[in-house]
This record gives sequence, C-alpha cells and structure tokens, in this order.
Amino acid sequence: MRSLASPGSRLPAGWRDRPWQSYLWLLPLLIGFFALVVPTMMGIAEVSWSTDQGAHGPIVLAIGVWLVARAWPGMTAQAVPGNAWVGGLLLAAALVAYLAARVIGSIVIESAMMYVALVAALYLFVGFAAMREAWFPIAYLLFVLPPPGSWVAAATQPLRLEISQRAVDVLAALGYAVARSGLLIYVDQYVLEVKAACGGLNSMISLTAIGLFYAYILHNANVRYTVLLFFVTIAMAIAANFVRVLALVLITHYLGDRAAQGFLHEFAGLTMFTVAMGGVLLFDKAAGPIRRALSSERQA
Repeated sequence: MRSLASPGSRLPAGWRDRPWQSYLWLLPLLIGFFALVVPTMMGIAEVSWSTDQGAHGPIVLAIGVWLVARAWPGMTAQAVPGNAWVGGLLLAAALVAYLAARVIGSIVIESAMMYVALVAALYLFVGFAAMREAWFPIAYLLFVLPPPGSWVAAATQPLRLEISQRAVDVLAALGYAVARSGLLIYVDQYVLEVKAACGGLNSMISLTAIGLFYAYILHNANVRYTVLLFFVTIAMAIAANFVRVLALVLITHYLGDRAAQGFLHEFAGLTMFTVAMGGVLLFDKAAGPIRRALSSERQA
C-alpha cells in the first residue's frame, strides 16, 4: 500500500476504515487549526458581524462549511498531495504575515492570512485537482472575511452621492421641497444623511453571497451564468437602495424624522433587501433561454 504522503499518490480506497490510532498524527494539526481559526473568527465576529456591513457573515460561514462538506466526497476522490515546496512556502509566508497582523491588530490582514494559510494547508493534503473540484465553496468563504475599511469608503462614496442625487431629482420633479448638499438631503425642516448602509455595499455583499449560492445549487455551477447573475445582483442592490432612500425621504416628509430613523428605517432596509432578492429570483426565472444558451456554449 502506498503511503498517504508519498508524492503523486492518491488517497487509499480504504482510508476511512483505518483504526482510530492511525489518525493520532492529525491531533497536532487540529490543535493548530483551532489555534489559528478560533481567535480570528472571534475577532471577525466582534469587529464585523456586529455591524450592518458584516451581519451576513454567520449565515455565509454556515453555508460555506456546508458546501465544503457537500463537496468533500468529490474532493477525496480526486485527492493527490500537493507540491510540498509550493504549499509549504505559501503556508509559511501566510503564517508569518498572520502573526504580524496579530501584533499590529489588523483583523482584515489577519483574517486574509488565515484564509490563505487554510487554503495552503488544504492544497498540501489534497492537491490542486481536488481543490478545483470544490472551487466554489473555497471561493465562497471569502465572503466571510471583512473587507478593508478604505475599500468600503471608496466603494460606497460614489454610490451614495449618485443615489442621493437621483433621489432628489425624482422627488423634486414630483414637486417635493428637497435639496442636496453632498451626502445630506434636505426635506422640509429635516436633514437626512445618506450613510454607508444606503450606498448599496451591504446589500451587494449579502445579496451576492445568497445569489451565487442560489445559482450554484440550482444551476450546477454554470460559471458564465453565475457571472451574469453576479452583475444582475449588484444592479438590483443599487436599485433597491435607491428606492430605500426615496422611501425614507417620503417617510420623513409625511411622518417626521423620528419615524424615518426608528422602526420604519429598519423596516425599509429589510423590505428593500427582500425586493432586491425577489428581483434576482424573477430575473433567474425569466432568463431560462440565456442560461440554456450559455450552457450549450460551454458544452460545445
């Protein structure tokens, strides 16, 4: 019987039936895994998951773990240990950067290096062919990581400015007394600020994660159609947040600032998320011919 770690060897067919004593060598790896993952995930939960921007994290993590478990039989069937030099150097570099991020207290870099280290370790055990079998679950777990704050600011600022301007243009055309200065919208005696939550980024991340999962499960990971659905999801998120800003300005006009900033503000966000997701589902239902054309091109 060939050794599990021998170069180019596949996992033995009866590896699942080995006595538990033969797996004791995995114990140090499991300890290292939990020592790496647990503190970082606790940091992500504290910094990101407790905010609107990262509230989707726990759901995405649960879905990602389920997808990996679902793909695991196919991965083991294709498993060949990866190149030790490539995987080892990548793992070592990721761990060094991880420790540096822990020292300076950057959860963004720390979580990214944790992800790279786990991918490198997975490559060492199962190789590239097996990872390609599970490319979507591996990539999907990127949604768990918190994005850099500078990227968030750069991404939301133009969207918020554009959304607020278009909302003011529409309401002014309908005869409402509204005006805009930067990210501030003036309606009657009230001043509303178009914050990051109204820029569409939060909805884009959560909707994209859900939309890609939907496309992967229902359409057998059609890559071309998944990319198309990705852009449709972004458009739906932007449109939904535009309508949300309109709704909040109208609520402020008719019911006052307290109503707009209280329960109705959260309700508007939930409603717009539902509407955007519904738009994605309706597009998917109507896009049957496009999906079939993309599938036939891939098969050809």
